Amino acid sequence: MGKRKSSAKPPPKKRMDKLDTVFSCPFCNHGTSVECLIDMKNLIGEAICRICQESFSTTVTALTEPIDIYSEWIDECERVNSLEDEGASTSLQ
Repeated sequence: MGKRKSSAKPPPKKRMDKLDTVFSCPFCNHGTSVECLIDMKNLIGEAICRICQESFSTTVTALTEPIDIYSEWIDECERVNSLEDEGASTSLQ
């Protein structure tokens, strides 16, 4: 008679690192001054700088994290700056 094989243990679960919830402001460049708030009841996410009082709000879903709101704010700032650069270069010609 042979020995029964024991079932192999499953591999340990990998821990996900926590994402940041405070960020640096794109306007005043003050580190850790932007706080992201998510209101799931009204489906609104808001990023607010405590120093210069600049803010950005967007719609959120159940999967939205604070980094997503901040990234959308940065993308919107870059989009507006690129539009201003294009307008300035065409007016110089």
